[in-house]
Amino acid sequence: MTQPEILWQPSQEFIENSNLKAYEKWLNDKRYLTFENYADLWQWSVDHIEEFWKSLWEYFEIISHSPYQSVLSSHEMPGAKWFEGSTLNYAEHIFRNKSDDRPALIFHSEAKQNVEISWNELEQKVIAVKNYLVSCGIGQGDCVVGYLPNIPEAIIAFYAVNSLGAVWSCCSPDFGTSTVIDRFSQIEPRLFITVDGYQYAGKQYSRVKEIAEVISAIPSIEQTIFIPDCDETNIPKMENITLWNDIHEKPTSEEKLTFTAVPFDHPIWVLYSSGTTGKPKAITHSHGGVLLEHLKYMAFHNDVHPGENFFWFTTTGWMMWNFLQASLLMGATAVLFDGSPGYPNLATLWKLIESTPIHHFGTSAPFLTACMKRSVEPGKDFDLSQLRSIGSTGAPLPPETFEWIYQSVSENVWLCSMSGGTDVCTAFVGGTPYEPVHKGQIQCRTLGCKLLAYDDDGNPITESLGEMVIEKPMPSMPVYFWNDQNNERYLSSYFEKFPGKWCHGDWIDIAKNGSLSIHGRSDATLNRKGIRVGTSEIYSALDNIAAVKDSLVLNLEKPDGSDVMPIFVVVNEGSEMNDELKSAINNALKIQCSPRHIPDVILEVPDLPYTLSGKKMEVPVKKILMGMEGGKSMNKDAVRNPGSIDYFIQMAYEFREEYFG
Repeated sequence: MTQPEILWQPSQEFIENSNLKAYEKWLNDKRYLTFENYADLWQWSVDHIEEFWKSLWEYFEIISHSPYQSVLSSHEMPGAKWFEGSTLNYAEHIFRNKSDDRPALIFHSEAKQNVEISWNELEQKVIAVKNYLVSCGIGQGDCVVGYLPNIPEAIIAFYAVNSLGAVWSCCSPDFGTSTVIDRFSQIEPRLFITVDGYQYAGKQYSRVKEIAEVISAIPSIEQTIFIPDCDETNIPKMENITLWNDIHEKPTSEEKLTFTAVPFDHPIWVLYSSGTTGKPKAITHSHGGVLLEHLKYMAFHNDVHPGENFFWFTTTGWMMWNFLQASLLMGATAVLFDGSPGYPNLATLWKLIESTPIHHFGTSAPFLTACMKRSVEPGKDFDLSQLRSIGSTGAPLPPETFEWIYQSVSENVWLCSMSGGTDVCTAFVGGTPYEPVHKGQIQCRTLGCKLLAYDDDGNPITESLGEMVIEKPMPSMPVYFWNDQNNERYLSSYFEKFPGKWCHGDWIDIAKNGSLSIHGRSDATLNRKGIRVGTSEIYSALDNIAAVKDSLVLNLEKPDGSDVMPIFVVVNEGSEMNDELKSAINNALKIQCSPRHIPDVILEVPDLPYTLSGKKMEVPVKKILMGMEGGKSMNKDAVRNPGSIDYFIQMAYEFREEYFG
């Protein structure tokens, strides 16, 4: 297999100054271990997982209020128990990095610019919210939920909840009412924290009506904290509501923030699956597991240093908001942004990198690809000399976008494409400061993650498309799904295909040098005349066609054993679907992929459906078109653009008549 082009190579100085090199030297001093390269270090970390995670406990000087009896009591999945006996608190590790020399947070929105929050201000506000929670009877194990945008108040609320050992969960205010209720009702929260509305792309959206509906539908909610973020006069007339500003009236400058130590596997927060069909899974993570994973990834795979500014474009409804907290564990400043990344244009976030400045910039693959397709040239328009890394996740990053970054952003930036997800609130694969960046490939498997590609018979394979499987437990795997009797949904989600092994549901191709590429979800992968085709290959080819705004490809199996492969295309404004464009699409797929990638039919559609967290909804559309009741069972409030689903539901019958006979 031909090795893809190298786009970036770390200098020796970059390697020597990295956190990973400091850890490697520590391993040599403390354990007398030496490694030739990253591959050797990774192999040791997965062959000796107990020794590896114990070394992180010591290296990062984890604050535990009681000793652990064993690092890992069982290697079975699920059921692995980590650091039993230890008691700790995630927020305590955040606040041990307090400093007068730099802000804790920097906040930007469409209405506000460069609002700095000092560590002292952050601590005092957390204390005020914590004291109010205590006055409401909130304590260890109680659930507190937020209906909040990515504003400082959301982080303040989370740290207050976390410091008590209570359990946090949050939805973005652009989520519809039924979507919020489906999530929060499962965990029976006692307290609700909400804004009155939010601003996006220059428009304000009131959520007062939705707030009343959520409170009415969830009887466990006893108290509500209300933040008038858009309109200070728009306060609902309901019982048991306290204004955010009223909580902060009393001075707390003499008081110090204290922390409740909880067991290692005590719930830290509940995240949710998409919930487009059926109830979303309430994925529950642990204080200790998340703490160790976040320290590991931020230090070794993103190389974040004290005093740097770390940014990730995210809403509170995406696990990257939770992951963003990890930057403060490293002594960095978290940079928040609330609003549209395309308002007033796609230069907004690039301008933010220059003005802040931002050292580590994280975003989604679709945002970077959109910038490429619109020929944005940030490197020419802005001073990005302080930018050290670009993080990308949420979808496979096309090779062409890799190339665009090094041509149009910076030839010196380290591109850290990563993949993991809500299931573990970290990454299985990501960056390493030791290795080059190859076009279209993620650099490495992360330390302590024994990730392999399996064929259908469960045999490990390399340089071939296979199922992404994790063979050994990781501390940040969910402790359980909330209210999941006998772990039924947990087991069926990850352990059904290969018992005892975590099957993540992605197609992955691992090269001999350890770099890899992800080819989309395995449940959406195309079986084209007996050959597996990753959807990302097709999307990557179509991303180079200016007239194509977006696309979705499916392979639908007919009753007679044959199949039909349609591509649904959204065209850019000023373009039209005609024979010329169809020919361009087919030629691009034939040349860049293979003749097997050419679809049976190309159909224009007005829009394509996405989940609220930005995932393309291939499988639900497939079910709709095949008449599998996909549309009837779908929760449209869990779809970012529900009108797009309606279009497919309306066309499904005619589609089957024409292409299924």
